Amino acid sequence: MNRNDTTARIAHVFSGTLMHSTPRAAVEILHNCVLGVDDKGKIAFIENHRDVVSLSEKWGFETSDIKQLGQYEFLMPGMVDTHIHASQYSYTGTALDLPLLEWLNTYTFPVEAKYKDLDFANNVYTKVVRRTLKNGTTTACYFATIHTDASLVLGELADRFGQRALVGKVCMDCNSAVPQYKESPSECKEETDRFIKELLKKEYTNVKPVVTPRFAPSCSSSLLSELGEIAKNNKLHVQSHISENKEEVELVKTLFPGCRSYTDVYLKHNLLTERTVMAHGCHLTDEELELFRETGSAISHCPNSNISICSGMLNVRNVLNHKVKLGLGTDVAGGYSPSMLDAMRRTLDTSKALTIQDPQHKTLSFEEVFRLATLGGSEALSLDDQIGNFVVGKDFDALRVNICVPDGPIDLFPGEAPKVILEKFLNLGDDRNITEVYVAGRQVVPFPDK
Repeated sequence: MNRNDTTARIAHVFSGTLMHSTPRAAVEILHNCVLGVDDKGKIAFIENHRDVVSLSEKWGFETSDIKQLGQYEFLMPGMVDTHIHASQYSYTGTALDLPLLEWLNTYTFPVEAKYKDLDFANNVYTKVVRRTLKNGTTTACYFATIHTDASLVLGELADRFGQRALVGKVCMDCNSAVPQYKESPSECKEETDRFIKELLKKEYTNVKPVVTPRFAPSCSSSLLSELGEIAKNNKLHVQSHISENKEEVELVKTLFPGCRSYTDVYLKHNLLTERTVMAHGCHLTDEELELFRETGSAISHCPNSNISICSGMLNVRNVLNHKVKLGLGTDVAGGYSPSMLDAMRRTLDTSKALTIQDPQHKTLSFEEVFRLATLGGSEALSLDDQIGNFVVGKDFDALRVNICVPDGPIDLFPGEAPKVILEKFLNLGDDRNITEVYVAGRQVVPFPDK
């Protein structure tokens, strides 16, 4: 698996156990491996440790520079949060007592209106980027707010701390209970154009804009059409929400009577593309899932939020059976945890609850959920040619995991195999076990002192 181009300088070399997913294997464990990362942040080689001397001669690194992983350490791909509201982080862990539409008007819109204050925005956005990176989120698909300048601050912070991010300036022109928290269609188009232009002008390597209609109930048909055109003309990602709870689905029927379904609303406005990710999808029909498959659009499964505000339970197995791309999302702050480990655990809980309701339902395995949080997330964001697993030529987005950190949350016992260690980390681990985080070859955690 060596790369033909050996002119690049090697920046990192790791030796030990690698755990990742492939399209064929939900978990593949590579023992006694040597992995090299070049100075462009790409994986240069993955070989057996017995070849380390010849590798060092070929690639020009010193064997003394190798980072040796311990017996209870491993590398895994960075986790991909396909749906998170950075602007809601300030009230994470609270305000989970109302259903979706009341929740938005009572808590979300009043808080998001505060982001016209750039000091407030900088404070919250700094904390959410640092917190998610510490918890192993190397890629985040962020909702910001309607405020262009504050949304640009989020992009700047993601770049500064080294997180790979899609950042969306929220677009909404109707149905807000907070009068100051919406824009006219013309304002929204102008500010979205400005946001995209300004963010692209920064030329951040790993931070890009994403077209972000909040969801169909808060957008007029004309605005949705404008956003569809903007996404097409700029070849950008699209993110929004769909079929989160039943009341919302019924509201969409009344607001868009000419559309056959919630999915049809986005389809008719050219917002379902192979770069689209839609959060939730709890109440999508099989016919709607077929439209997702045909367009190449993806679903972000947000189980913590779905349960916390009693929206519904997505049948992930059914989505996968329809061959629809699917990743996991924390959906802060509807979801009370910014950790993708929590998203994996809640995904398993939801799948088991569906099996309790219907014994014929095939419960997801922890291996499948591991894939959804890594390779699946990269597929959902159409970034799987760059990230998601350990393949020569891909960017090195990775976590160094240590099961035996001092005073950590996991106890080990003699004879436990690597897959058992992985399962324990997914079920019991936390940010203490994630000792190093890399994005495109750059070590971003621990954070530099400055």
